[in-house]
Amino acid sequence: MRHYLIHFIVGEVSQEFRGEVFKPLLVKSAPAYVQGAVPHQLVVGRETVNADGREVVFDIRGYPPDVLLILTRVEVDDVISRDIFPLEESISRQALELLKLHGGSGMSEAYSVFVVAGFEGAPERFLDRADIITSLLKSERLELDPREIDYTMRTQIKYAKGDLAIIDWDGAFLFDPDDDVEEDLELLVLANLQLLRYRILDSKIDERFERLSRLVHAGRKYGLWRRGEFQEDLKELVEARTTAIIGLQKLEREIKLIGDWYSARFFDLATGKFKIEEWRKSVRNKLESLEDLFSTVMENFSVTGKHKAEWIQIILFFLLQTGWFILLAIEYSYFTRS
Repeated sequence: MRHYLIHFIVGEVSQEFRGEVFKPLLVKSAPAYVQGAVPHQLVVGRETVNADGREVVFDIRGYPPDVLLILTRVEVDDVISRDIFPLEESISRQALELLKLHGGSGMSEAYSVFVVAGFEGAPERFLDRADIITSLLKSERLELDPREIDYTMRTQIKYAKGDLAIIDWDGAFLFDPDDDVEEDLELLVLANLQLLRYRILDSKIDERFERLSRLVHAGRKYGLWRRGEFQEDLKELVEARTTAIIGLQKLEREIKLIGDWYSARFFDLATGKFKIEEWRKSVRNKLESLEDLFSTVMENFSVTGKHKAEWIQIILFFLLQTGWFILLAIEYSYFTRS
């Protein structure tokens, strides 16, 4: 029997990365087009660090253009044990440090997967240690209430007779006698990536709200001679809004293409725990509000520009009339002297 801990972090980075394309394994009753639906990974490199007194190897991969995946797996004597906490925390710190060294500049999502493989019999026999399993899934050292344990253990899915997956917010337990967990691991990575993408998109929309609000409140300072500056700011907002809409549509398209097979059911279970549907609704509502505010600003800007043009015409007409009166006065003075 084998026990091991898999820990990974997906995080936003600011610097460019390159590498060969890595193709994940998706074979458990999934349609052929799934390989083309999921985002491609690039193999960026590998790092070896010391974590809790042992050497740990981290694989570093990237999701272009701005997300890195840092992943490791460590074999242990017993993964269903509270003694795993120090190792998990040390690995998590090292993974975050590596992310920073490779340009980590913003948000990130960390996740732990506890694997039991190579066993005989039904996986349900391990559930007599449900209290420890739940504590590890929640990264919680406290002794949990039986009702909380029962609630957590309900989030299960099976594919073959001998396997079992239990999924929660901070981690997942995978029981598989054949150690066939690569697809489940890849789907958990994708669910965390999806959550991270929504968080990044949500943050960027908030930034656009603040930027547009500043433009509205500072609108008075954009006089006649600074109209070009105001137009340039609005142009940047148009581009940002377009990018946000494209990003949201791409996320939703990737989810739909996974289909309704085992992969989809596993993915739905994970994304349900991560509240991704709530994130999706929040982002879409914010995007609609941003569009309404943007339209209002554009309309006001057009009206303001029109009013300015009308005032300019009035002033120029007044200056022209004044010029004619001055000219007539000069001519009148000239003829009366004569």
